[in-house]
Amino acid sequence: MSHQHPNLQLINSFFQAYAGNDLEAIKQILSPEIEWIIPGRHPLSGTKIGVEEVLSYFKQLNIYSFQAKPLVMGVNDEFVIDCHLNWSNRDEGENIKGMSCLLWKIKDGKISKVYNFPEDQHMIDAFFNNN
Repeated sequence: MSHQHPNLQLINSFFQAYAGNDLEAIKQILSPEIEWIIPGRHPLSGTKIGVEEVLSYFKQLNIYSFQAKPLVMGVNDEFVIDCHLNWSNRDEGENIKGMSCLLWKIKDGKISKVYNFPEDQHMIDAFFNNN
């Protein structure tokens, strides 16, 4: 296996933990001062500050059986940008499928700030407002 930038390793670790709904593993890679910025006009939008608020957000996403599959990543010593496919996998009600890009700020080997850029903000707003 080729050498991978440590920031890519960190984000890949996040996606592995997220896929397994391993909140304890996610907690270990988040900075205590984490800020996670969720755009839109829906119940889950807004800036989540601190590990507990971010983990609470992931618990809410889990209700919708949200999944993510990374497609491409770019990296430097301070940031990672990823584009991924995300979808919900609920047994009942409507599901959603689309692309998102996240800009991850890395500080001291931890995720310190995340900006979320969904493909279709109106679709995301409608999904969370109607479900």
